[in-house]
Amino acid sequence: MLQNTQEGLYRLGKNGKPLKAIATHTKLTNGGKTYTIDLRHDAKWSNGDPVTAQNFVYSWRRTLTPKTAAQMQDYLHPVVNAKEIFAGKKAPSTLGITAHGPYKLTIQLTKPVSYWKTLLAWPVFYPENPKIVQKYGNRYGTSSSRVVSDGPYQLTKWNGTSKTWTLAKNPHYWNKANVHLTAINYQVNESTATSYNLFMSKRADETLLSGQQVKNNLNNPNFVKRLPTGTQRLDMNQKKVPALKHLVIRQALSAAINRDQLVKNVLQDGSVASTGLVPVGMGKNPKTGEDFSHEAIVKSATSYDLTRAKRLLAQGYHELHTKHLDLTLSVGNTDATKQTAEFIQSSLEKLPGVKIAVRAIPYVQLMTQQEQGNFELTLSGAQSVLADPNEYLGNYVGGTTDDNENITGFNNARYNRLMTQADNVDGNNPTLRWQKLIAAEKTLMTQQAVIPLFQQAKSQLLRTTVKGIIYNPAGIPFDFTHAYMAQD
Repeated sequence: MLQNTQEGLYRLGKNGKPLKAIATHTKLTNGGKTYTIDLRHDAKWSNGDPVTAQNFVYSWRRTLTPKTAAQMQDYLHPVVNAKEIFAGKKAPSTLGITAHGPYKLTIQLTKPVSYWKTLLAWPVFYPENPKIVQKYGNRYGTSSSRVVSDGPYQLTKWNGTSKTWTLAKNPHYWNKANVHLTAINYQVNESTATSYNLFMSKRADETLLSGQQVKNNLNNPNFVKRLPTGTQRLDMNQKKVPALKHLVIRQALSAAINRDQLVKNVLQDGSVASTGLVPVGMGKNPKTGEDFSHEAIVKSATSYDLTRAKRLLAQGYHELHTKHLDLTLSVGNTDATKQTAEFIQSSLEKLPGVKIAVRAIPYVQLMTQQEQGNFELTLSGAQSVLADPNEYLGNYVGGTTDDNENITGFNNARYNRLMTQADNVDGNNPTLRWQKLIAAEKTLMTQQAVIPLFQQAKSQLLRTTVKGIIYNPAGIPFDFTHAYMAQD
């Protein structure tokens, strides 16, 4: 919704390549650490206010102000003084972003970041209208009437908790001539059975599919399937469950899961079994062109071998002086998630003495519990912001901190060293950085920090009458789920 209602300096086009949006010209100096950006003069908010350089300065400073408690503020950390501001050690006014009049920005980075323009297309880097933020205070953004848009659409008909809303064409958007839908009506359904019935009765133009629905619609002219970079994994809380600190226990749990069977017989939606934490499509070797996920495989970390799993578990039981392992698996309450959870439960309970209780709760509640470390086992999903292995690997540096999404308690000195070098030292040396990232992934998987499960396909029905009318300024056709912008 943010990508369709808001806009930053760049937006992503075909294959995730950054296209100029509010930025019109960008100049790099100081070894790639200084960005001087000219802004278009005709960008406006949905209330008619101009979008200015100061709006970006205000937004970035607000994101990093500790009391804002922004969830994804760490993406801003390459900006000078960003970390110190979030830690409360420096004032937001010291952040390395400066407005030179209404339509010119300077951004100072602490290190070269090869994918910085791509990051600038992500919502955390969007501008904010200070007049609106200050008007509504802590109610800002809690309903469609308490937010303004600078993107192709504006959010309407949402009260903050309702499961329906509308994206209406923004009449003040600078490129409104290339926005071809006047309105998109959304409704949320936890079950694809419900949304499928709405589609078949022509009360919806798009629905996701799962399981048997996919098989039944392979020849449907409305069928669309894609393999985005979204993944599912099983996280093990080493801090809450002492047994999970033992490597052989974690390896046993992973070896007991037949991922091929999960995707082919349970999900049946085109999803692909994971071979590591980083999915397919997150980067290619700068010399050979080989995909990262293929080069970084540690087969033992994701291969099904029940005999090996039982042997490892027996070793773990011996070290722990126990003969049983009782765990609770916390998951979201969607159909597909519960199916996966039941498969994991059945798989792990084939191990001697292992009992798994499944607890399905609303997703927002699950996220809160994961962030607080209030779980034993949990299914977690990840979707990349940009096509770089660091999107997944960077979350496990230094253990659980405010800077990453590592909810497992994993902390490994070799891994930390490799990632720190790749991220902070080798930014201008693609080959060396690649080698460090490969080594880091292999370390992560050898230590079984997480249990990767599958790369999730998105199969859907999209009416053929809708497919051909959604285009961006470059003439690239987009699918209905990203009405103005394709990310996957």
